[in-house]
Amino acid sequence: MGADEKFANKAEELKGRAKEAVGDATDNQQWQAEGRAERAKGALKQAGEKVKDAFRSDR
Repeated sequence: MGADEKFANKAEELKGRAKEAVGDATDNQQWQAEGRAERAKGALKQAGEKVKDAFRSDR
């Protein structure tokens, strides 16, 4: 469960970075915004997983 979710979250973040880069290269503001949103969403999910891991390791 944990490793799969971490991988998916990192993949989402990287997808957002790629979309944002394409948006920057083509000056497409919609893609830039979507890329930033996906990147932030992936990073936030990763942070949540780290918090879960911290509580799991304390037990």
